[in-house]
Amino acid sequence: MYAVIETGGKQYRVELGTELEVELLDVEPGQEINLDRVLLVVDGDESSVGQPVVADAAVSARVLRLDRGEKTISFKYRPKARSRVKKGHRQELTVLKITDVRLGAKSAAAEAQEAEAKAEAERVKVSKAAARQAAEDAALAEKLKARQAAADEAKPKAKAAKAAAKAVPAKGDAPAKAKAAPKAEAPAKAGPKSAKTDAPAGEAAPKRSARAKKDE
Repeated sequence: MYAVIETGGKQYRVELGTELEVELLDVEPGQEINLDRVLLVVDGDESSVGQPVVADAAVSARVLRLDRGEKTISFKYRPKARSRVKKGHRQELTVLKITDVRLGAKSAAAEAQEAEAKAEAERVKVSKAAARQAAEDAALAEKLKARQAAADEAKPKAKAAKAAAKAVPAKGDAPAKAKAAPKAEAPAKAGPKSAKTDAPAGEAAPKRSARAKKDE
């Protein structure tokens, strides 16, 4: 929402929070004043044009300080008369800050306060959510750390158990090795049988062939 006001014979476009310099007013710094000559008020898509001023419209301002404008030089010269007049001037000004723009029941300051309250509530909500998420993350990190520490402690124990299992033989290993030994000797005993079988084969070698019998 903004408005166009008139003061000191000049027009100014103002809105909430605007600081402007106007012609000298009979006021004191820190004083709250109302500017009643409001020529135009615009609120979003709605606008109210005064004829010449807008009814039920007002602009509130706070006096910040009394100031003086920049120095201006006035120089008058009259040719062939040897007339030279030089003057300086600094305009007295009043610095105002707009605190509210009202149109009927609407108030720019109230709307700004409501928006600020909503924004503050949203910030608080976001900060609480962030704190809750941070706490959950910290708890999860602690849980993972504890789980990792437990796993690290279990690794040496598992390695020691494996080493002990390899160093101490199982009870069933000795009989198995003892039983396996006779099986390995079995082929050695089969040697004489093969020798016996070879002997008859050697004795049968002197038999006469059928061709030799025929020649006789």
